[in-house]
Amino acid sequence: MITEEQVIEALKNVIDPDFDKDIVTLGMVQDLKIDGKKVNFTVVLTTPACPMKEMIHKACVNAVIYYVDKEADVNVNMSSKVTSKRATTKENVLPGVRNIIAVASGKGGVGKSTVASNLAVALAKQGAKVGLLDADIYGPSIPIMFDAMQEKPLLEDRDGKTWMIPLEHYGVKLLSIGFFLSDTQAVVWRGPMASKALMQLINDASWGELDYLLIDLPPGTGDIQISLVTGAQITGAVIVSTPQNVALSDVRKSIAMFQQKGIDVPILGIVENMAYFTPAELPDNKYFIFGKYGAKNLADELKVPFLGEIPLVQSICEAGDAGRPAVLQENTPQALAFNDLAGNLAQQVAIANAKKTEKKVELV
Repeated sequence: MITEEQVIEALKNVIDPDFDKDIVTLGMVQDLKIDGKKVNFTVVLTTPACPMKEMIHKACVNAVIYYVDKEADVNVNMSSKVTSKRATTKENVLPGVRNIIAVASGKGGVGKSTVASNLAVALAKQGAKVGLLDADIYGPSIPIMFDAMQEKPLLEDRDGKTWMIPLEHYGVKLLSIGFFLSDTQAVVWRGPMASKALMQLINDASWGELDYLLIDLPPGTGDIQISLVTGAQITGAVIVSTPQNVALSDVRKSIAMFQQKGIDVPILGIVENMAYFTPAELPDNKYFIFGKYGAKNLADELKVPFLGEIPLVQSICEAGDAGRPAVLQENTPQALAFNDLAGNLAQQVAIANAKKTEKKVELV
C-alpha cells in the first residue's frame, strides 16, 4: 500500500529552483489522495505563467515512482495562485490588485509600449488576470495597439462615487487618457496636472481582481514616475532598453530613480528590445544592428535579472499599428520571445514577493 507519508517524503526531493526549497516545505502540495496505486495531488504554483511548470510536473511524477513505487499511477494537477506583498485593505490603493508592475524606459523610442502591450497579452493568454494602464499622459499609444481608438470606457455610479470601467481586449483590462481624447487633441498640461490625471486613472477605475496591473510609464524620470511610485504600492519595475550605449546610459538613470532612498522599488529585470534582426529568408542568421548584448551585459554588471531579448521584426510594428499585439501570432519567433519574457517576469515577481528585504543595485 502507498501511504500519504511516503508520497510527502518523496515530494520533498522536488526543489523549486526559484526559492531553493522543496515544494512540500513551500506549501505547494495540496489535496493529496491515494487509491491503491493511484496517487493524485495538486501542485500550486506562484503564477500560471511559471516557466518551470513542465519541469516541476515531471519531477513530481518521477519522485513518486522512484522513491515510493515504480508501478504508481501518478496524476499531478498543476494549479496556481499568484503571490503578493501588497496590502489588501480597502484604505490601500487598488486592494484587489495583487501586483503592480511599472514598465519604464530611460528614453523614448525603445519600444516600451510595445513590450508592455505584448507582456500583458502574453500573461493573460497563460491564465493570469491582467490589466494595462497607459500612463504616458502626453503620448498615449495603448488605444492604437489594442484597436480601441473609437471606444470609450463606461461610467458607473456606485457607493456615492463615479467609477470608470476599463475596456477589455484580448483578455486584458485597459485604461488610457487616449480614450478620452480625439485623434488630434494634444495634452498640454504641466507636471502636477498630468500626475493628477494618472492617479485618477488608478483610483477612480473599477479594476476588480487582478493578478498583474502593468503600468506603461512615459520615458524618463519625471513627475509622473515619482507620483506613481509614491502614490501606489509598486511590486517592482521592468526597464526596457535597446542595445546601444545611448539607451543604456539612460537605463542607469531609471534604475537609480527606482532604487533611491524613499522609493525603493525592486528592479524585476531589464528587457533588450530590437536586440537583433533576422531576415525571413535567413531564419538562422542574426544581425546585431544596434550593438550586441548591451542590455544583457548591463544587467549582469548591475546584478539585476535579464528578462529576455526581443528581435527587430517588421511584423511587431505592423501588429501594433493594426491593434493586434504580435504575441497573438502563434508559433512565430516574436510570439515565442514575448511568451518567454512573460514567464520570466512572472518568475521574478514571485521571487520578489518571497523576499523579506530587497537589496539595492549599486551603480558604477
